[in-house]
Amino acid sequence: MPAINALQERLGYHFKDKKLITQALTHKSYKKPYNNERLEFLGDAVLDLIIGEYLFDSFPNITEGELSKMRASLVSEKGFEKLAIELGIGEFIFISIAEENNKGRNKASLLSNAFEAVMGALYLEAGLEYTRDFVVKLLAKTYPKIDMQSIFKDYKTTLQELTQARYGVTPEYILLKSFGPDHKKEFEIAAKVNDKVLSKARGKSKKEAQQVAAKIALEVLEKEENE
Repeated sequence: MPAINALQERLGYHFKDKKLITQALTHKSYKKPYNNERLEFLGDAVLDLIIGEYLFDSFPNITEGELSKMRASLVSEKGFEKLAIELGIGEFIFISIAEENNKGRNKASLLSNAFEAVMGALYLEAGLEYTRDFVVKLLAKTYPKIDMQSIFKDYKTTLQELTQARYGVTPEYILLKSFGPDHKKEFEIAAKVNDKVLSKARGKSKKEAQQVAAKIALEVLEKEENE
């Protein structure tokens, strides 16, 4: 298993039970008697604990609400996708030919799930302490600076980062109309990418409408990626 050996080098750990790491990398589309869904479930719980503990220890002076926001951003599909990309896990996943042709190795959901499953497998064999050390080092490598500003980004920033990475363009926000009396005005904004309107939203200010439109646009792009 030369490919899996390369991943084990990156993990700094060689599995005694090779079936465990193989299962962690097997997507259900691969049509084997096993897949990584159960290990994904376990890995999610382990990562939630590790990252929660890391934030608790690293930020003694911030509130529970701020800690929750930071954890929600890190312990999410997008957060785990970043860690999976840093680890290069996409090249090791076992997927069907159809999923391969559908660019499955680059899908946020597959990368995120595989990362969770591999961390679940690592926890089962190497233990919590080793897994914690590995995840904390990977976090530091992926996020050179971890704070509210760098982790908890607004929807417009997230959409811009996504469209620049995927298409090499930035979103446009177009004012479609404004209505209502001056003291109670509302605005309707459209979010466009590559001259295609992805979403429309209303808000009590242009900024609010843009944020809502960006949020909906992100959901549209994520759905398209996973189809």
